[in-house]
Amino acid sequence: MAYQWTLYEKKGRIAYITMNRPEVLNAVHPPQNKEMEGIWDDFNNDPEVWIAILSGAGDRAFCAGSDIKYMAAHPESRIPPRPQEGGMVHKWIAKPIIAAVKGYCVGGGLEIALGCDIIIAGENAQFGLPEIKNTGSYPGDGGPLRLPRQIPLKVAMELLYTGDFIPAERAYQLGLVNRVVPVANVMEEAEKMAERIMNNCPPTVKLVKELVNKSLDRPLEHPYENPKIAWDLYAEMSPRLRGSEDYKSGEGPRAFTEKRRPRWTGR
Repeated sequence: MAYQWTLYEKKGRIAYITMNRPEVLNAVHPPQNKEMEGIWDDFNNDPEVWIAILSGAGDRAFCAGSDIKYMAAHPESRIPPRPQEGGMVHKWIAKPIIAAVKGYCVGGGLEIALGCDIIIAGENAQFGLPEIKNTGSYPGDGGPLRLPRQIPLKVAMELLYTGDFIPAERAYQLGLVNRVVPVANVMEEAEKMAERIMNNCPPTVKLVKELVNKSLDRPLEHPYENPKIAWDLYAEMSPRLRGSEDYKSGEGPRAFTEKRRPRWTGR
């Protein structure tokens, strides 16, 4: 299927998703959000692809956020999206997503990256949430919710209050990104990371992602009024892993014993 504002390609077990509006620094608008929503559904539901690499066309920007000129011409687009809308930002995607970031990753672009599991950044990358000074609004696609969960609270508040940007190296120091590499090597590094992840049992990788995300909203111990704690997730989720073909086959222990790479099915 051809898409107008997004490139979508599957190579082996990797899905490559590229925001493709370089003339506006890959800024997104509602029609593209709708397009990407369908792409993420396809990725999520295709058992033959195990991981996605998300990027922006060109070297100048991963994504510069919402298309403000489009918003000005279409005032109705300023209404915050409902949770089931908005491309990947509000979606639960069971498989790992790696963001390959070059240039500006700001506003809604940073919110998209915050929804990814791993960020590989080029040395020219810039990160920030400038809505408060650019439009007088606040980041409406999860920035105030996700950023304080991923970097120290005081730093997150400074970025949210000021709208300032930070460079890639500072983002790395804060733990916001996993690697900082030369711009020309960003996709190569993202692919290396994808290959490392795909060496491991795909049903387990998916379960680990769900376990981590669900546990963040539960206390570790002493539930008080909440009857469920993070440790309960093991009992809730481990039967699903034991029911997977890759687990039941014993491929992992067998490959370890035979000193070879496992041959996973992803099922």
